[in-house]
Amino acid sequence: MNIRAWSIPLLLFLSSAGYAQTTKRYLNAPLPQTWEESGDVFQQVLPVDDQWWKAFGDKSLDSLITVAVDRNYSVLTAIDRMNAAKANLRIERGNFFPSIGFNGGWTRQQSSGLTSELPQSTQHYYDASLNMSWEVDVFGSIRQRVKAQKETFAASKEEYTAVMVSLSAQVASAYINLRQLQQELKVVQENSESQEVVLKITEVRYNTGLVSKLDVAQAKSVYYSTKAAIPQLESSINQYITTLAVLLGTYPQEIRPMLERVGTLPDYMEPIGVGLPADLLLRRPDIRVAERQVNAQAALVGASKADWLPKVFLKGSVGYAARDFKDLTNSKALTYEIAPALSWTLFSGGQLFNATKLARAQLDEAINQFNQTVLTAVQETDNAMNAYRNSIKQIVALREVCNQGLETLTLSLNLYKQGLSPFQNVLDAQRSLLTYESQLVEARGNSLLQLIAMYQALGGGWGN
Repeated sequence: MNIRAWSIPLLLFLSSAGYAQTTKRYLNAPLPQTWEESGDVFQQVLPVDDQWWKAFGDKSLDSLITVAVDRNYSVLTAIDRMNAAKANLRIERGNFFPSIGFNGGWTRQQSSGLTSELPQSTQHYYDASLNMSWEVDVFGSIRQRVKAQKETFAASKEEYTAVMVSLSAQVASAYINLRQLQQELKVVQENSESQEVVLKITEVRYNTGLVSKLDVAQAKSVYYSTKAAIPQLESSINQYITTLAVLLGTYPQEIRPMLERVGTLPDYMEPIGVGLPADLLLRRPDIRVAERQVNAQAALVGASKADWLPKVFLKGSVGYAARDFKDLTNSKALTYEIAPALSWTLFSGGQLFNATKLARAQLDEAINQFNQTVLTAVQETDNAMNAYRNSIKQIVALREVCNQGLETLTLSLNLYKQGLSPFQNVLDAQRSLLTYESQLVEARGNSLLQLIAMYQALGGGWGN
């Protein structure tokens, strides 16, 4: 397993034997050396181009993903979260520096002549001063919190990458589903036209007294059954157009003219570069997010331990005070104060102890989440690879089935015209051919969807 830099802060901050053992047990958990899938379909090298969708050679898909990247609201939200994390990092870094303020004003006060032996008096003066307060980070409390926030900011950037990877996969999947339904609609329409021709043949044969009206009724039944499937397909096509509109951050009418034109499914069966299982640690943004979260929690453990130690403050002020405004800058009007201070919490009702315990529990949770994320990544990739490989086999088989189905329909129709075969054979051939061709289109679309899922599982798709 390729161990990343987060193991260093873990070893630094987890000094107890139990946590050192937990870290050791985690670091010794190896990934598989290779994928279970092998053969000509997959190559143990990383893809050269992360923008895998361009391999489909579909300019419409390229344009849709480009627009989605610029306008999708999930992407914009991820950018806002990244900016917020960056602002929080700068806030934490500000604790390294002293806090300086300015005070200035005019004071007039009168004392009572009835509360003491002194006579009633009135006095006034002007004052102006600079005040400073600075926590000297002797034991690293501020430093560790800055480090934790730095890792949180890095995690937000990885989350942005994860959104981009997911977005490209969602747009590609919705587009493939759309094109698949359009191809299924085309298959239904072509079969409907073919069945209409057969219907006319039966009507001619019935009118000439060669067959009974049963043949005409059966031909109409098949024909209208096929026509009935068209509205449902058109409705599903509209649903994917609206889905793409949401992903692109626009309204359906803006993209409908481009997408309503029937497009083809990409015919993609080239060898796929998948790399090794350990490469997921470098490519999967969700794994990198989990890694950053471990780093952040490890730093917070260190910060919680530093809170047990004293805090050193340096406070002071410098300014001028005078009765008359014209004397305010006189050297004799100078005032100053230097007040180094040490603050050490000796008893807090268990708050410090439980804060450290909480930080350790959250670190354990982050480590477990990291391990779970890695296992899920391997599972998703293995499943997608297996599904894609088997989908290729299914396509090859269905193509041969469609060829045989078409030949069966041709032969049965010719025999029927010659009166050598019952019409039932033609009906069966018609139904079977429609089923086979629809299954082939569905298998091609499913194969592309599995390929998209595999690229997403590999973490490909956006500048990894």
